[in-house]
Amino acid sequence: MKKIMGLLLTTLLVMSLFVGCGSKEKDAEPTGGNDSNQSSSEKDQGNKGDNSADKPKVGVTIYKFDDNFMTYTRNAMTSAAEGNAELVMNDSQNNQSVQNDQVDVMINKGVKALVINLVDPGAAPTIADKAKAADIPLIFVNKEYPEGTDKIDYDKVWYVGTQSKESGDIQGKLVAEAWKAHPEWDRNGDGVMQYVMLMGEPGHPDAEARTKYSVEYIKDEGIRVEELEKQTGMWDATKGKELMTTWLGKEGDKIEMVLCNNDGMALGVVEALKADGYFSDGKYMPVVGVDAIPEALDLIQQDIMLGTVLNDPLNQGRVSIEMAINSAAGKDVLDGLDFSLDETKAVRIPYQPITKDNLDLAKKAYGME
Repeated sequence: MKKIMGLLLTTLLVMSLFVGCGSKEKDAEPTGGNDSNQSSSEKDQGNKGDNSADKPKVGVTIYKFDDNFMTYTRNAMTSAAEGNAELVMNDSQNNQSVQNDQVDVMINKGVKALVINLVDPGAAPTIADKAKAADIPLIFVNKEYPEGTDKIDYDKVWYVGTQSKESGDIQGKLVAEAWKAHPEWDRNGDGVMQYVMLMGEPGHPDAEARTKYSVEYIKDEGIRVEELEKQTGMWDATKGKELMTTWLGKEGDKIEMVLCNNDGMALGVVEALKADGYFSDGKYMPVVGVDAIPEALDLIQQDIMLGTVLNDPLNQGRVSIEMAINSAAGKDVLDGLDFSLDETKAVRIPYQPITKDNLDLAKKAYGME
């Protein structure tokens, strides 16, 4: 009997050990994929069902993140990439050397296409040389190489943005029509529009064109003008406020019109004017900008800003990313897009004049409706 009991206990002990070992082996199976010696091809196969493996990595640099307009453009890029591409986004902090280094790093990380909002438009050939050496498609957005994208020695480079002269013409037309409709704006009654001009970044094609062509259009409409002050506000609201405060102290009520190369500076101008008593008790100063950012649209709605020019950030951001995705996949760069390239290899996003009468157009462009 003792022998039988001993055999039974031995059998049970062996069975329990067998079951216990089997359980540990089964629990360990999922960690097998973490073997550091696993080949890259095996990893790719393991991720075959993961959609992210099929998304191209697109490198993006923005000249500076805190620019009002480029913030909206950047958000549009992120939306366009969602589910379609992995973005590697960089803030170049308004420093071309920083941007050049960022491009080098992104290329080394294996991006399949580049979307670059240049700090210095003149640096386009340098960036293109980097992309060409790596055989990576390149899309410049918003800031255009002054000599034309077609003059850059690389067949896989394109531009998405506007026609700079057009924004100046539209702003000039908006001002001319309003001036003729409001003779009371000529405070001293001399038949001359005394104006101040806040310019964007020196050397920027948009800033140069808006400064030149807005005034030329006004003069072509038969309106006599006198430039009281003109300085760069670097696209910045704070600098715009500082300049306008200085000019009000110097020129006072002689100023009859404020022309701004962008809405960011116009917002600062409005703050300076408010501090000087404008926009209350019937004291008014017409201010115009460019971009039609939501903050400016609110001021137009309140009859504070006269108007602006729609510079469509959603389409600039969306189209540049979709072109990058197409080119990374070896497709026609405009596949699926309702746009065409002009003779300079550029997709032109049209400008639109914006006043209180058509605010809905700008709101729609900014996704506000």
